[in-house]
Amino acid sequence: MNALTEIKSRFAKALGELTDDPASLIDMIRPTQSADHGDYQANCAMPLGKKIGKPPREVADSLVQAVELADICTSVEVAGPGFINLKLDESWLKSKLSTAVSCDRLGVEPTASPLKYVVDFSSPNIAKEMHVGHIRSTVIGDAISKILKFVGHDVITDNHLGDWGTQFGMIMYGYKNFCDQDAYAKEPVKELGRLYKYVRKLMDYHSAVEKLPQLKEALTTAQSELEAFDAQPKPDDKSAAKKAKKQRKGLDSKVKELDEAIYGKIEFDQKTKKPTGERSGGLQPLVESIEADAAVKAHADAHPEIRTAVLTETSKLHAGDEENNRLWNEFLPGCREEIQKVYDRLNVQFDYQLGESFFHDLLGGVVENFKAKGLCKESEGAMCVFMENHTTPMIIQKSDGAYLYSTTDLATIKYRMDTWNPDAILYVVDHRQSEHFDKLFDAAKFWGYEQTEFNHVKFGTVLGEDGKPFKTRSGDAVGLEGLLDQAESRAMQIAIDQNEDLTEDQQTTIAHVVGIGGLKYADLSIARTSDYKFSYKQMLNLKGNTATYLQYGYARVFGIMRKGGIDDPATLREKPVEFVLDHPSEHGLAVSLIRFGESLDEALVDYKPNLLANYLYDLSGAFNQFFNNCPVLKAESEELKLSRLQLCDLTARTLKTGLGLLGIEVIEQM
Repeated sequence: MNALTEIKSRFAKALGELTDDPASLIDMIRPTQSADHGDYQANCAMPLGKKIGKPPREVADSLVQAVELADICTSVEVAGPGFINLKLDESWLKSKLSTAVSCDRLGVEPTASPLKYVVDFSSPNIAKEMHVGHIRSTVIGDAISKILKFVGHDVITDNHLGDWGTQFGMIMYGYKNFCDQDAYAKEPVKELGRLYKYVRKLMDYHSAVEKLPQLKEALTTAQSELEAFDAQPKPDDKSAAKKAKKQRKGLDSKVKELDEAIYGKIEFDQKTKKPTGERSGGLQPLVESIEADAAVKAHADAHPEIRTAVLTETSKLHAGDEENNRLWNEFLPGCREEIQKVYDRLNVQFDYQLGESFFHDLLGGVVENFKAKGLCKESEGAMCVFMENHTTPMIIQKSDGAYLYSTTDLATIKYRMDTWNPDAILYVVDHRQSEHFDKLFDAAKFWGYEQTEFNHVKFGTVLGEDGKPFKTRSGDAVGLEGLLDQAESRAMQIAIDQNEDLTEDQQTTIAHVVGIGGLKYADLSIARTSDYKFSYKQMLNLKGNTATYLQYGYARVFGIMRKGGIDDPATLREKPVEFVLDHPSEHGLAVSLIRFGESLDEALVDYKPNLLANYLYDLSGAFNQFFNNCPVLKAESEELKLSRLQLCDLTARTLKTGLGLLGIEVIEQM
């Protein structure tokens, strides 16, 4: 059991004597922000005092008298209005360090209550190039899986690949009508990706042409209504004026919404927040761009029913059409090889990669099961699941008999429950899918899986340095392979600048480890629900909260070892060493080291890998203070030297293990 957990458990007993709800108060026991206040601080006396009508300091004094911490803490003191400062006992701290030294798990005990998890992450559509949007799901899901496994849970990772459905109908239609066979022969996956985008463009064009007249008519009407409203005399009555203001705001909002749908959203300067005069998106610019390109316009004119044709190709595939199934089987291996190259570079593995196609034959059974249990109803020819928490139903079969993503996801849940019977299923998917997963989880519980934890582990968007979604100049999402290439190339240059004596093999290794590590850490160090700005310069910085900084701290330890003639730090662990923690920096580093287990517990409370990243950054800061204040090889005595070498070794092992749980490698020389 780690220090924080043990301290909380002991406070729980004391708090239970004063309140019937100690849980929220226990969470107010945290590591201190400053060593001047000890190692941990309990801030629960203030809210508890208010609740029970006693001065907070009096409450704090009562808690100090009641809590039993003599074997863990050398001092438990009340400060200020009622803060309780705790400093760990040196003997207890040394015993924990000794345990960590001799343990492959660094003293972290496996959970006493292991659960079985299925973690669903990455999930790209495999006939398209992986892009920057996939990086977050992939690295966040991988990190969560690794942390869960390390603490002792049974984890199954599943990459739910998009290898079926409408995207393949689009690709097949494109292949049959627009394929450049020479390009396909040279780079089949790249050509299939081009065909997908091209068919999508033609479909969007026809949709825009169809919608624009109605939208323009609606905009004209809305503008007229707004002008007529503005021409009316303003009411004198306050209540009427307030109502009129609200009405005008609604009309103005309607005009703006229609205007943006037609002509695109107005862009704003990120610094001044003023409009730039430019627009993005919009149906009118899309139509104009295609009609300005004679070749594309000719294809659009020649394929007026492309949207229906794509659905026909999809239906033929699903129905077992010989030609479409032959093409699907031809396309699939190359597509999977391409995405596997990316996973290999990221060093991400999956236990299973069951695509949507795997569940196709189960979809009819899902609908029939919902019907048999009376859980769905027919509405306008479609089979719908109506749930109290949602204003609109979940459709599981369309009126034409086609199934939807929701049907596949329900079939996937049933398969996972029948095959693995997990306690929890985590879906690491971006925040835009929140409504879908809210309905899916409620439908699953409605279906009978009430005891299973279903969790949408959502995340924000990767932004460019301009604060907008990170895209190429042409407006496409940035390709993930290109992103990895750039990261490694820039890391290579940093490696050369730092040390010209490195061999070519060393440069290549450093470029890969530092480049890919920097890319992953830039994502994982940010709260997953937040958007973040992508910056090569920042992510490879040798200072600040970056993987490079942490990797450099690890390499620095090995520099000390090499300088001290220690070829294998493991030899330091062969005989027990009496730790010396007399200097504040030694004590600070020791406390940071024993908090490793705490950081893992915190990271799993709401599946937030950034809390582990924050811990590793703090540990590196504590090590730097120790390094600057406490000579290692020139320590005053052999005993002190061995103690400090052990602290260095334990720091390196903790950094390596912690970064490894984030999917990031380390190297011994940078």
